[in-house]
Amino acid sequence: MPERLFYLTDFFTMHFFDVVGEYGTLTIFLLALSAFAAGFIDSVVGGGGLIQTPFLLITFPTMPLAVLFGTNKIAALAGTTFAAFKYAQKIRFDFSLLLVIGSCCFVSSFIGAQLVNAIDTRLLKPLVLLVLIVIALYTLLKKDLGSVQSKQIPLQKQMFYGAVIGTIVGFYDGFFGPGTGSFFVLGFVVVLGFEFVKASAYAKVVNCVTNISALIVFIRHGNFILPLAILLAVFNITGSVIGSSMALKKGNEFVRIVFLVIVSMMIVKYGYDVLTAN
Repeated sequence: MPERLFYLTDFFTMHFFDVVGEYGTLTIFLLALSAFAAGFIDSVVGGGGLIQTPFLLITFPTMPLAVLFGTNKIAALAGTTFAAFKYAQKIRFDFSLLLVIGSCCFVSSFIGAQLVNAIDTRLLKPLVLLVLIVIALYTLLKKDLGSVQSKQIPLQKQMFYGAVIGTIVGFYDGFFGPGTGSFFVLGFVVVLGFEFVKASAYAKVVNCVTNISALIVFIRHGNFILPLAILLAVFNITGSVIGSSMALKKGNEFVRIVFLVIVSMMIVKYGYDVLTAN
């Protein structure tokens, strides 16, 4: 085991200096910082893509989008997986419910991705903006939302509602993307009656499924830069571990506040997109 750890450390160190030499120290520092922040936020309540994806697009404006998205997905999957394991140590999952939600999400995310080129996504952004504003106001005014388990729903109904959530949010993930984890959290809190911490835990596991489905396509077509992906993954994992630990330690009110911050960021983003659309 120590020998294997030595080889992994040596591999990362070698590629780390390769990446620094190619892109520059300042760029790598900012990329690492963005990956850490994205991992932290994503592990708490979702929405890490609002930080890491735009930064990659700004930093590498001439790089093919598929390569950037593939590289980002590797890092995101690594961080989400570690966060899911962290939550699994404290939260008891119903794996039959997770299987239903994950299966629906996997299929609908694939369908959404296929329709990206068939439908102008700009036409739907005003609707997404309106939904986000309603979500923010509802969460802000209903201060006890997600503070405790608010509903005791039979498992069959949970599976049905979970399938609906997985289908809708999964489609959104394939079609738009940013903030998917936050929509999962809200759906699990409002519809299934979960508390915020439990909802975040379930969202992490389901997010792993959606990330894997997308990453299969990117890897098969070679759309990723492995050294850069490894670097981002290390800091994304670090942020995810710290973020999930804080969520479990500080509880539902902390997650609720972070949720409101992320939804507000999404409102600003989509508001800007709607106002500047040609």
